[in-house]
Amino acid sequence: CIETALEGRIEAALDRIRPAIHRDGGEVWLVKVDDGVAYVQMIGACGGCPASNATLKGGIEAVVRQDVPEIRAVEQV
Repeated sequence: CIETALEGRIEAALDRIRPAIHRDGGEVWLVKVDDGVAYVQMIGACGGCPASNATLKGGIEAVVRQDVPEIRAVEQV
């Protein structure tokens, strides 16, 4: 399935950034992919952190878009 392969590539990209997120006491989960947008949930320390949007856009989205060019954005749910 194409969608499953895409999700696997996104998960691999998230795995690249997870160590940094874990160091801050957080975690990120891929919730769904819809129309070129990956929706993630940030939990743990990242869930309520005011800097989580900067982490999302500056870190997570950058890595995912680099590794999976079909993704045009990463949004938090």
